[in-house]
Amino acid sequence: MKGLVVGPMTTFEYSEWWVKRINYNIPGPSSENSQSVEEHLWVVPSELEIIRQDFERRNVELEKKIEQMEEEKMNLRLDMDVQKLKADKLRKGKNKAEEELDSLKTDYKKLRLLLEIPGLEKL
Repeated sequence: MKGLVVGPMTTFEYSEWWVKRINYNIPGPSSENSQSVEEHLWVVPSELEIIRQDFERRNVELEKKIEQMEEEKMNLRLDMDVQKLKADKLRKGKNKAEEELDSLKTDYKKLRLLLEIPGLEKL
């Protein structure tokens, strides 16, 4: 029987295999295939993986837009608060001016009444 191993003797096929084996019978790279290990192991992403990556990219973009809008919202609220303070200050100033005007009108009426009293003209 050809190829049969008996005792310490080996067959020609076994000896040939033993010489060619690398890392316990894992063949080494052939000279025909010049791809690197990374290229050899690279896997084309599935459609689901592509969709997931696109979703993540869009999610990051939307998160940035949300942050910008929240910042703009905060700035608008600050502007609104400033405008309210200005309006309150103007309203208070207007009220004070109206009170002073009313006081002047009252004083003017009192003065006119005093001038109408006979005998006070000479004073």
